[in-house]
Amino acid sequence: MASEAPRRAMQTGRIRSDGAHDGFLRHNNFQWLKVAGSVSLLAILAYLLIDVQPRPNGGSWYGYILGTVGAGLIVWLTLLGLRKRTMTPGAWSLKAWTSAHVYLGLSLIVIGTLHTGFQFGWNVHTLAYVLMMFVIVSGIFGVSAYATLPRAMSANRDEMTEAQMLESLRAIDRQLHEAAQPLELRQAELVRSSLEQDPFGGSLWQRLSGNYPDCETRAAQAAVRTENAYKPKLGNDPLEKVDALLSRKEAMLARVRRHLRLKALLEIWLYVHVPLTFALLAALFAHIISVFFYW
Repeated sequence: MASEAPRRAMQTGRIRSDGAHDGFLRHNNFQWLKVAGSVSLLAILAYLLIDVQPRPNGGSWYGYILGTVGAGLIVWLTLLGLRKRTMTPGAWSLKAWTSAHVYLGLSLIVIGTLHTGFQFGWNVHTLAYVLMMFVIVSGIFGVSAYATLPRAMSANRDEMTEAQMLESLRAIDRQLHEAAQPLELRQAELVRSSLEQDPFGGSLWQRLSGNYPDCETRAAQAAVRTENAYKPKLGNDPLEKVDALLSRKEAMLARVRRHLRLKALLEIWLYVHVPLTFALLAALFAHIISVFFYW
């Protein structure tokens, strides 16, 4: 009996610890997934069992109910941006709110689609539906990014901070500048081109893809290695030292650029998700106004 209490305490502590570290997707044992799944299932069953004449559509009483629920959900989902400014614990903590935002947002695929009655056309009603689907898809990308990219960023940094990575890069540059002093002018120019290139330069596509075809460091290293290929290894050749430093710089550059790429992927979806959300609100407002105008 003496050992039972500590064992229970350890089990309870482990359960509490696991609960504290649960992500928003697993919040409260997938509470909001169950709620959203139940709402979606209820909507599907109603669609299959209710005989709407002449056919299911957004203008039927069933369509109006789904439309009202969907519009209310969309407006509520947009409030997450305001909710993020307040950190509170409990049943309506930010984690719970975010979990509800994700799963209820996904349920809009069912609610919104059934609301349309599968009737689409070139009009503001379909525009609102299409924008809603784009917002949901961009949200799915965002959830995937937040679930995977922070771990990849941590592995890439290898316990270094972003500032430490940049300081390492600057330290290698200082060594390269010093090592290039004994070189011939033509060889020193290769090093200078590497030192003068902005490591943060490049287009948005280069940053997202991590592909930098105009990397001066890589070009300088290739040229230096070509010159070193037919020379005997003496161990004190300044060009060999420059070659080694360029190798270190290229490796550190690759790490910094990988970090910038992951950081950009983590942030860029918001530049799509948020504007699309406002466009959706505008289209939804126009959709509702036109429905009541032609009532």
